[in-house]
Amino acid sequence: MAHDHQAHHGHSTQHGHGHTHGGDVDWAAMAALLEAEAEVSAPAYARALAWLGQEVTEPGLIVDAGSGPGVIACLMAETFPGARVVAADAAEPLLERARSRAARQGVADRFDTLVGELPESLVELDYPVDLLWASRSLHHLGDQRAALAAFGARLAPGGTLAILEGGLHARYLPREIGFGRPGLQARLDAAQEERFARMRAELPGAVTETEDWPALLTAAGLKHTGTRSFLLDIPAPVPDRTRAFVAAWLTRTRDIHADALDAEDRSTLDRLLDPADPGSVHRRPDVFVLAAHTVHRAVRPA
Repeated sequence: MAHDHQAHHGHSTQHGHGHTHGGDVDWAAMAALLEAEAEVSAPAYARALAWLGQEVTEPGLIVDAGSGPGVIACLMAETFPGARVVAADAAEPLLERARSRAARQGVADRFDTLVGELPESLVELDYPVDLLWASRSLHHLGDQRAALAAFGARLAPGGTLAILEGGLHARYLPREIGFGRPGLQARLDAAQEERFARMRAELPGAVTETEDWPALLTAAGLKHTGTRSFLLDIPAPVPDRTRAFVAAWLTRTRDIHADALDAEDRSTLDRLLDPADPGSVHRRPDVFVLAAHTVHRAVRPA
C-alpha cells in the first residue's frame, strides 16, 4: 500500500492518501511526494513512536503495514535498535525506495520488505509481531473490521497494534491569502472528502463502519490501551524543503480536483503555483504546516 488519499491507490497526504495497487502510476513522482510528506511529518511520527515505546519496550519484530517508501519504517528501526523491521506494501517500486533508505541510514541488516496485498501478505511473516503499525492504510481495505482482526491475529500475545487514522486535515495557508475567495483549503477538504467516500465505496468488499476506532479494535479481540494526537507545527517561514512539499501537494491537489472546483478556485491555485507570482507558495512568507495525527493503540491479550 502507499499513503495518499489523493493518489488513491498510491500513498500521500492527510486525506490525500492512496494505496496504488496497479494502474498507470508515475512512481518516481509519487514516491518523491510520499517521501517528502513523511519527512516533513517526521517530528510528529517520532513523538508517536516514543509514546508507543512506553508500552512496547523491547520489540523483536515490527511491521509497518502499508509502508510506502519506508520513511516511518526506517524511523522505527532507529527508535527501536533491537528490533527487526518489515516494511509491507503492495507497491514494489516503493519498497525499493524503502530498502535504499534503510541502506543509507545503516539499518539494512535488520530491515526487510514484504510485497503483497494487505492483510493477506502478512501470513508470510516468520513469527508473530510485537508492534504492527498501520498509518492511513486501513481505510484502503474494504472490510476494515475484518482487516483489524487479521492484523490482531498476526500479533504475539501482548503485542501492540497501532493505527493512525483520523486526526485533522493539514493547513498550509491562511484562510485569507490576498486573492481569490477566502477558505480555499476548506473547499479542497470538501472535494477530497467526496473523493474519499467514492474511493471507499468502490473498494472490493466495502463495508460501511462507524469510525469509532477504539470500539473496532475491541471488536477485533484487542484491548484498547490509548488514543493520542500528535501535533505537527512548522510555523512560517518554513524551510525550503517544506515549502517544496507544499508546492508539490498543491500541484497534485489541483490535478486531482480540478473538475470539482469552480473557475475562481482553479485560478487561485494557478497563482499559488506560479513561481513568478509574488503570491505563490514558492515566494510568499506566510506558508506554514499545521496538522494533527491521531494514533490508536491496542494490545492482544496474553
